[in-house]
Amino acid sequence: MNQNFDIIIVGGGAAGFFTAINSVEKNPKLKVAILERGSEVLQKVRISGGGRCNVTHACFEPNELVKFYPRGEKELRGPFHQFCSGDTIEWFEKHGVELKIEDDGRMFPVSNSSQTIIDCFIQATQKLGIKVLTGQSVQSIFKKDSFWKIETQSENYITETLILATGSNPKIWEMLQNFGHAIVSPVPSLFTFNIKDSRIKELPGVAANVSVKVKDSKLVSSGPLLITHWGMSGPAILKLSAWGARILNDKNYQFTIYVNWLNDVDAEDTEKILKEIKQEHAKKAVSKKSPFELPNRLWESLVLASGIETETKWADVSKIQLQNIAHQLTNASFQVNGKSTFKEEFVTAGGIDLKEINFKTMESKLHQNLYFAGEIVNIDAITGGFNFQNAWTSGFIVASAITN
Repeated sequence: MNQNFDIIIVGGGAAGFFTAINSVEKNPKLKVAILERGSEVLQKVRISGGGRCNVTHACFEPNELVKFYPRGEKELRGPFHQFCSGDTIEWFEKHGVELKIEDDGRMFPVSNSSQTIIDCFIQATQKLGIKVLTGQSVQSIFKKDSFWKIETQSENYITETLILATGSNPKIWEMLQNFGHAIVSPVPSLFTFNIKDSRIKELPGVAANVSVKVKDSKLVSSGPLLITHWGMSGPAILKLSAWGARILNDKNYQFTIYVNWLNDVDAEDTEKILKEIKQEHAKKAVSKKSPFELPNRLWESLVLASGIETETKWADVSKIQLQNIAHQLTNASFQVNGKSTFKEEFVTAGGIDLKEINFKTMESKLHQNLYFAGEIVNIDAITGGFNFQNAWTSGFIVASAITN
């Protein structure tokens, strides 16, 4: 028995729900179903942002917002002019969810719970009569005349308009390849660096504002760096991993990074500052207190790595040792040996080739009435609410296109 719908959305995540709700709000006559392969919907929404759901980012200028997307920067400019982060805030407010801005620009529900977002979506689908069908793993997709036929393990569905919002699902990508779509092979995008090094071994939990670069590449990043039990994490590292997703994959995650613990102060200026400190604090122990905006424990570790013993006074530091400290502070090299990814925050670079999508409508350029929303396409962002913003924007654009 075939089940007929005007619109079928495959994927019960953020992009799928947002597309469905906006479509029926724009045209209440539409008969819409969401097919979800799992037993639960909106799982990524539930666990994102540590269970608080980082809905978007307080960057309201489309031309600035696109800069947070290592893949998709050029393509998203038009879409963000149609639906940007300000529109997201307004949309959620209209649906009874107030958002707040944190110091770093990330935006969360005032309730601090992702359940608020889930409840908002579930209530909207119930109110609008959208069918949410779980346990529907798509086995095959056919095109017949002007209709799409979708077979799951238990049902057959027929629809005029098919929207795929399945994120990084290799099985769906494979089906799309059979329809002639090119898929950019997926590689991990947000990950931390595994580093075993005596300078940071005893310092898990210590953070500093740094700049980092990858040796023999143009990859650079700055921001907070967090030392962990397994190496280095924090925004500076995650940004580097996103922008360098392909390059670092090619290096098999074995590479050297240079860390400037003073962010933008170079070795020469650092040496001058150290010489002044040497004169002013001649009788004090070098390792006792950091003269820079650095945690004392990190300073102490870098002093030791420069060949200066714990009790050494500033007066006794040689010119070579001063140069060594300046080097450790501004150009310390660390060997990265592997990566760590967090399952719940997992983002991949890869997906449908962007050249095959019309970004005014998010429709396939190869097949009429086939649309894409969210991470199924080769777009991804750094952390901070940007991946969700891509889900809301693409979902809104699809909904506008199919209801016009």
